[in-house]
Amino acid sequence: MGLVTEPTAEPVERPTTGRTLLVVLFDDVQSLDVTGPVEVFEGARRACGDRSAYRIRTASLDGSPVRTSSGLTLVPDGDLAGEPAPHTLLVPGGEGTRRPDPRLIDWLRDRAPHAARLVSVCTGALLLAEAGLLDGRRATTHWAACDHLAGAYPEVAVEPDPIFVRDGRLSTSAGVTAGIDLALALVEEDLGRDVALTVARHLVVFLRRPGNQSQFSAQLAAQTARREPLRSVQHWVTQHPEADLCVESLADRAGLSPRHFARAFQAETGTTPGRYVERVRLEHARRLLEDTADGVTKISRACGYGTPEAMRRAFVKALGVAPAEYRRRFRGPVRSAR
Repeated sequence: MGLVTEPTAEPVERPTTGRTLLVVLFDDVQSLDVTGPVEVFEGARRACGDRSAYRIRTASLDGSPVRTSSGLTLVPDGDLAGEPAPHTLLVPGGEGTRRPDPRLIDWLRDRAPHAARLVSVCTGALLLAEAGLLDGRRATTHWAACDHLAGAYPEVAVEPDPIFVRDGRLSTSAGVTAGIDLALALVEEDLGRDVALTVARHLVVFLRRPGNQSQFSAQLAAQTARREPLRSVQHWVTQHPEADLCVESLADRAGLSPRHFARAFQAETGTTPGRYVERVRLEHARRLLEDTADGVTKISRACGYGTPEAMRRAFVKALGVAPAEYRRRFRGPVRSAR
């Protein structure tokens, strides 16, 4: 897993003049997929003191206004047909990616290869895949759409865990806020860390999420068993991460033999019991670090790690940072856990 996998060796245009950013609009687009990255790039223009650092434009088919999935209306700057090849082409996601206008796919297939940098946010990756632009490439998308992307487009090397993946001139990100993370990374590449940090501070977000951070919600939400007693065991695990959660103990709770339980659990959930327990404990520890002032020793016991060192190893393995560093970056206003 990783925050971002290393790009392949491929030259990326680095013009000395302003970089054009063209954002594709379509009906039922996710508004935050558009406005999040745009705010980052616009903020970078202000932060670097050069209003020409990015020339930002939006365009739709026929130049028509589009209605977002939340009901907002966005008025584009122009018609996609009349837009020259940009430096960075950004394709957002949203409900509109499920049944896209064939003309939009044709436009992407014809024009996207001419952009120096191709970026998708959330399910925008589905539009790129439909246009054949992800074939032979590594990519990600919102965790809930990763299975669909992999199944419908087998030529795409889908990486479901990272919040964004960069493969040469192609960059794809997970859901909504991950588009902001990716945009900040691109600004840092273009204009330097100081500018990106200034933008991040203004937007009250982190310049970089911890290395190897995954799409947390993917690790539990997509792992629900279809039938009892496995579903009840899953729920019990989430409520008692501090308990003895070995296979034998869980199998006994399910009324099955350890071998039968382990086989059935993996068949139903797509993961092993041990892996599921690891994810639950990591989720619980992450939330306690973010939301409470409890010490690492107390949290490690509450989450079933037993010792701070065991918890530290789990965090470093899964997220690339120790618990103390994770807390420093992510803790909000704290409360004492009871």
